Amino acid sequence: MIKRALQPPLKHSFFIFGPRQTGKSTLLHSTFPGQNVLYYDLLKSEEYLRLTARPALLREEVASRDKKITHVIVDEIQRIPALLNEIHHLMENAPGALYFCLSGSSARKLKRFHANLLAGRAWTRHLFPLTHRELGKKFLLEKAMNLGTLPSVYLAGNPGDAQDTLRSYVETYLKEEVEAEAVTRSLGGFLRFLTLAADENGKVVNFSTIARECGVSYKTVQGYFQILEDTLMGFFLFPYARSVRKRLIRHPKFYFFDTGVVRAMRKTLAVALEPKTFEYGRAFEHFIVLEMMRLASYQNLDYSFSFYGSSGQAEVDLVVETPQGEVFAIEIKSSSSPESEALKGLKSFKEICPKAVLYCASLSPRKRDVRGITVLPWQDIFEAVGIRGASLEF
Repeated sequence: MIKRALQPPLKHSFFIFGPRQTGKSTLLHSTFPGQNVLYYDLLKSEEYLRLTARPALLREEVASRDKKITHVIVDEIQRIPALLNEIHHLMENAPGALYFCLSGSSARKLKRFHANLLAGRAWTRHLFPLTHRELGKKFLLEKAMNLGTLPSVYLAGNPGDAQDTLRSYVETYLKEEVEAEAVTRSLGGFLRFLTLAADENGKVVNFSTIARECGVSYKTVQGYFQILEDTLMGFFLFPYARSVRKRLIRHPKFYFFDTGVVRAMRKTLAVALEPKTFEYGRAFEHFIVLEMMRLASYQNLDYSFSFYGSSGQAEVDLVVETPQGEVFAIEIKSSSSPESEALKGLKSFKEICPKAVLYCASLSPRKRDVRGITVLPWQDIFEAVGIRGASLEF
């Protein structure tokens, strides 16, 4: 079994949010093997129906538990938001040591029902697909770029099985997260939107163009992106600006949470990425952005991430700002020898942020300097910006 970077707390209640199949249930089972655990799996129909009909059953059963039981796991808590009221009551009134371990793959239903998020009594952490540090010697860059790193996909016995799992993943998302949840009235419009959003992954979002091509309104497209965010399928990366307010009113980029999932949505899984092509470069950039955010999250670093684009078309793929005031500008190039001309966006950024440290994450085998820009093997970029460990300890 692969040791995950996120290690749940043993003596504190917590939420773990993450997209489906990132390994939340496996992590909970391995951390709390069962002797002193009461387990509720809301993906089981009988459990779901029983507790939906009467949420108070959970409170009654937990209150009547053997006092040797110190942990209560509720898997996929978003399926029955009303259970959080019962959990809140237990946290305030149950005698003895009692900790709740709550997992979820969507924040949408919790938001819709204004769910009780326990007022800070439970910590919140996020689990992502596997990182290169977690995979260790099992990690292969091109495999991760082609198939992504969902555990069931990356660790599949052969590429055909991995591709079938990814196709099934996208179908399951559409059926369970969209149709079953009735999150959108126009399924046809949403399907067209998903294809366009996948094609535009990592590019600046033009809401008006997408709305026109989908045949829906500007506000509807904004709502569609909100669905993707709420169901943990992706995130916005906003442009760099000294003012947070200005940052939020400019057009962002949108990245899906996994390189393999976005290829499945584009229906390009059967076409292997070829080095030195545009699509290879896009996938490499996507991979580095995801790794940076995942590793920083696991270490609870409170970094801020953005990208930089000037009116003169100069661009920097990733800007990392630390709570200590450090600024790192990172250009991501799938080249073994990126040259100065390809890094002009970094020079442009230096003009507006003189204190920025400039890096290029690349396929170069060794570190080198290109006119004040440090070109690094991609594996070294995380250490360079202060992400030094692989696990988050509580």
